[in-house]
Amino acid sequence: MVIGALLLAVPFFFLNANLRSPEKTNALDRAVIQLSGPIQYLATQAAESVSSVVQEYVYLVDVKKDNTRLQEENGRFRERIHALEAAADENVKLRELLSLDQHLGGENLAAHVIGKDFSPFFRVTRIRLDRGDHDLVKPGMPVVASGGLVGRIRRTEGRYSDVLLTVDLGSAVDVRVRRTGARGMLRGTGESDRYLCRIQYLDRNDEVKVGDEVHTTGFGKDFPQSILVGRVSKVVRKEFGLHQEVEVVPSVNFGKIDEVLILTAGPRAAAAAASDGSP
Repeated sequence: MVIGALLLAVPFFFLNANLRSPEKTNALDRAVIQLSGPIQYLATQAAESVSSVVQEYVYLVDVKKDNTRLQEENGRFRERIHALEAAADENVKLRELLSLDQHLGGENLAAHVIGKDFSPFFRVTRIRLDRGDHDLVKPGMPVVASGGLVGRIRRTEGRYSDVLLTVDLGSAVDVRVRRTGARGMLRGTGESDRYLCRIQYLDRNDEVKVGDEVHTTGFGKDFPQSILVGRVSKVVRKEFGLHQEVEVVPSVNFGKIDEVLILTAGPRAAAAAASDGSP
C-alpha cells in the first residue's frame, strides 16, 4: 500500500511543481523540479531512441518491399528484353533467308531445322528438316542457308528430310576459288572434332591463298553456280605431285542453323551467275 501510494504521489508532486508559476513555488517545489530535471532528460532521450529505432525499422521494411517490387519489375523487363532480342534475331534470319531466296530465284522451299545429330565433340553430323512435301523434295536437292551451302537432301521420310552436310565424308561438290577461278572437287573430311573440307584435284600451279572464298561452279547441275561454300584455311604445296592440298572451313556454322532453303527447281544458276558477275 505504501509503495503504491508513493508511486502515485511522486508523479503528482513532479507535475504540480512544474506547472506552478515561478513566483509561487516553494522550497519543496524547487527541490522536486531539480530532481525531476535529470529524470525528464533521461526519459526524453529514451523516448527519442525508441522512436528512432521504430522509424528505422519501418523505413527498412518499406525499403525491403520496394526492393522486392523493383526486383520483380526488373525480372519482367529482362524477360521482355530477351523476348524482343530473340524476335529481332529471328527477323534478321528471316530477312537473310528472303534475300537469299530472291538472289537464287527459281522454286525454293523454306524448311525449319528440327533435329541435329552430334559427335562426341558436340559437332553437328546430321540435320533433319520438317519439310518433305511429298513429291516436291527429292534426294540430291541442294540445301542452303544465309551463310552459304549446307549440303544436299540425303533422304526423305514423310514430311521430314535428312541433309548430307558438306563436311560429311560422302559429300562432293564441284567448286572454284572465286578470286582466281581455280577449280577442284570439294570433299568433306568427316572429322568429328571440327568442320573441315578439302579441295581435291586442284592444280599445284593455281594461285590459292588463305582467306580465298570458295564457290560452287554449277557444273553437273547438282548445285547452282556461285553459292558460297567456305574459305581457304590452309594451303600445302609439296615438292612433288600434280596437285596442291587445300583445306576449306565451311561458311555455315551447322550448329546455329534454324532455317534453310531447299532448292527444288528453276533458273538458279543463271540468276546466281548474273549477281556474281561470272561469265
